[in-house]
Amino acid sequence: MQQQPPSQSGKQGKRQIRLELPRNLDAKYSNAVIVSQTANEIVMDFTQIMPNDPRARVQSRIVMTPTHAKSFLNALQRNLEIYEGKHGEIKLPQRPPSLADQLFSNVNDQEDDDEDEDGND
Repeated sequence: MQQQPPSQSGKQGKRQIRLELPRNLDAKYSNAVIVSQTANEIVMDFTQIMPNDPRARVQSRIVMTPTHAKSFLNALQRNLEIYEGKHGEIKLPQRPPSLADQLFSNVNDQEDDDEDEDGND
């Protein structure tokens, strides 16, 4: 990666970087990411999950400092806002209920029913 010298427009500390892509750069498709962290790093495993296959195949692993990860989060947020401004809101699919949700979803309903039968609210 080459960088250009700082601009002479009077802005100190701001530099422009010229991004160079290698000719043999392969783009990787990922439809899921697993994020974990250590005390000093944020680790992102970009994976592909295929229908009817229980494996999540890691396509790329990106490791960043927490500071760089937060800067990345902010840049991604800004770009998603720009995208939604041009193309409309991105609607996320509804998350399927977890096993705990499935097992305990009726617990509060049963307690409410018991209170109603006793005449207590």
